[in-house]
Amino acid sequence: MKHCLNRAGRLLLAVLFILGEAAAAYATPNVIKVGPDHYRGTWLEVGRTPMFLTDGCVAGYSSYRQGKSPDEILIEDGCRVDTPQGRLKTVRGTGTIQDFGTTNAKMQVRYPWLITFNYWVLYKSPDKSWFISANPSMTNLWIYSRNVPSKNKLHRMINKASELGYDVRKLEFPQQ
Repeated sequence: MKHCLNRAGRLLLAVLFILGEAAAAYATPNVIKVGPDHYRGTWLEVGRTPMFLTDGCVAGYSSYRQGKSPDEILIEDGCRVDTPQGRLKTVRGTGTIQDFGTTNAKMQVRYPWLITFNYWVLYKSPDKSWFISANPSMTNLWIYSRNVPSKNKLHRMINKASELGYDVRKLEFPQQ
């Protein structure tokens, strides 16, 4: 009987350990507080997780402007096909700031064809010239900048993404 309890106890500990590891792997990332000026103007997409929607896209950007209500943001995401001089490809969406009035860092964007993305701002540089956002599960991450960054600045951006817990080996850095 004592042997069965030990085996059951070890099995229970193993299950709890695995569940704890799984929970840690999918822990919700922390967001930072951003002001209303964050969702104004154009941000260049300098780093991203590869996905089907961005295949062949370079010189990517997101342009934000105020919508009809304080928590609504109108978005145009665009890129050039294959080269920075290639054909312009755009998609428009409507964003809703999910935590309006608190951190303003969680935005859900609805695009055509019932596509919805959640973008959370995880970091914004002290000079507000670049930021990092991700989806809540941290499976997709984006690095945005107001201007094309120098190699040193891009290196700092990548290091910050790593500090936030993202596997930066998954990132791609499209031509600007």
